[in-house]
Amino acid sequence: MKKHNFSAGPSILPREVIEKTAQAVLDFNGSGLSILEISHRSKDFQAVIDEAVVLFKELLNIPEGYSVLFLGSGASMQFAMVPFNLFEKKAAYLNTGVWANKAMKEAKNFGEVVEVASSKDANYTFIPKDFVIPTDADYFHITTNNTIYGTELHVDLDSPVPLVADMSSDIFSRPMDVSKYGIIYGGAQKNLAPAGLAFVIVKDELLGKVSRVIPSMLNYKTHIAEGSMFNTPPVLPIYSAMETLRWLKANGGLVEMQKKNIAKAELLYNAIDNSKIFVGTAAKEDRSLMNVCFVMKPEYAELEGAFQKFAQAAGMDGIKGHRSVGGFRASIYNAMPIESVQALVDCMNEFEKQNA
Repeated sequence: MKKHNFSAGPSILPREVIEKTAQAVLDFNGSGLSILEISHRSKDFQAVIDEAVVLFKELLNIPEGYSVLFLGSGASMQFAMVPFNLFEKKAAYLNTGVWANKAMKEAKNFGEVVEVASSKDANYTFIPKDFVIPTDADYFHITTNNTIYGTELHVDLDSPVPLVADMSSDIFSRPMDVSKYGIIYGGAQKNLAPAGLAFVIVKDELLGKVSRVIPSMLNYKTHIAEGSMFNTPPVLPIYSAMETLRWLKANGGLVEMQKKNIAKAELLYNAIDNSKIFVGTAAKEDRSLMNVCFVMKPEYAELEGAFQKFAQAAGMDGIKGHRSVGGFRASIYNAMPIESVQALVDCMNEFEKQNA
């Protein structure tokens, strides 16, 4: 039976990326050595990280004056690294869910934090609108896609202060205007690579302006100067990231990826909207293209467990919703083929036919 991986993260990767990474684990570049055991200072691995940076900049059309970093520890470390490097007097945050809250909590250790808007009272089912960004803030932080709640910012915001974005779960899902951002960061385990790696895109001119002493490992300038090699980088995830970036380029880049992501999301959301027993949880205008959240309608709530088992038996893996939302969550990242989305829709339709 074919498995369809709808996990929120770590999540699906392109099959060819998995196969090429597996081959590199056995024999990297015909060297007779594994990617797991070669020196990160070797010429062969330097070529990997160099290509990954070039592809990052090419695919996202990153302007001059920005650096791309590959760092260990995942996106959560960036919750502290961002304020360490940018926070002098005040920071502003948009509260759209758990991860935005975690980022905001870390920033409060550095001084005054302004919550410009929040959708907490509605269990984060929408993205706040018409908020005012304080012009005296050192930066404004957003989380562009909220995996738990299935909401997403679909545009690049205009901000009067440097815009910082956690794009862990929607990076490379659409074309974007990087010039509108001061820092973009994220964990790799959604659309890029296995867990254990964070990417950071940083506007160089923003750095070196805070009055505090920044620990070397938490200073972006340290890592820029050393080309992400200040300490031993997570070699295997970086290799996988390079292969994913190659795959993205070979498959039409971000314009083509956006078309496919819209088609997949529309297929699944249409099935939910036309269902007698399922209903979506996010405001329609803010629905995520990456994480589709839905529940049973109240009159069918008792069937939640039955559908979970039914879907699992049909090969739908990882669709259980987060505990704070309940129900179901289908994560349909870049590597998810539309055939798998169709298989889930067929599964939902068959369950409805048997139970509605």
